[in-house]
Amino acid sequence: MTDFIKQDLRGSRFEDVYLNDARFQRVDLTNARFREVYLTGAVISDAVLVDVQLSGEIENLRVNGIDVAPLVEAELDRRYPDRPKMRPTDADGFREAWETLERLWPQTVDRARGFTPEQLHERVDGEWSFIETLRHLVFASDAWVNRAFLGDPSPWDPLDLPHDEMQDEPSVPRDRTARPPLDEVLALRADRMATVRRVFAELDDERLDGMTEPVMEPGYPEQESFPVRRCLQAILDEEWHHRLYAERDFDVLEARSA
Repeated sequence: MTDFIKQDLRGSRFEDVYLNDARFQRVDLTNARFREVYLTGAVISDAVLVDVQLSGEIENLRVNGIDVAPLVEAELDRRYPDRPKMRPTDADGFREAWETLERLWPQTVDRARGFTPEQLHERVDGEWSFIETLRHLVFASDAWVNRAFLGDPSPWDPLDLPHDEMQDEPSVPRDRTARPPLDEVLALRADRMATVRRVFAELDDERLDGMTEPVMEPGYPEQESFPVRRCLQAILDEEWHHRLYAERDFDVLEARSA
């Protein structure tokens, strides 16, 4: 293994790098950016954490001996009263969650119409643009509802946009350069949302607790059975979080314009 001792690595880029069990001592990470990093079991001691932002799946995070994850969850639920609905336990709860999302998303779309086409394709801090976000949600519906749940082996539209960390799969479209107009993507998304609405409308508790039939043709997700609950929860999570990401980035775009 390589040891970096008294080295100047400012501006370096680490991508697809494994640092499991690495040790960092007297390391300056001022203004460093971490994305899609796995820090399970990491221990940070004697650190100076000032003006730090952390987002992601947070469990058992202790700050000065206090597990702050429950405090964060409670505050998020307070800020977003609809958030607890995204953790349904039965079929009726899934229907209520989807109805909530269909109530919230039009507000975000209306806000999007106040931006220029160029801004709707603009990335903020390396995150997806609003158009890319909508394309990814179409992909999520195709993957977890049309393919995994309904059994369509190839439900894809050419504008589907998989998550960046997914390995290229020849059977799944992945055109990162496409710049479709807002209305074209919204029409495609409306079709997928109608499918999800129908699935939730017909859902009962017995089906919710069951397993999907494996789709054997190549694609995403893999050729295996999945808990139905996992497939449908994935849709709620994607829809909830990406709407908030979009609203966050709209705030930045508005500030830039001002």
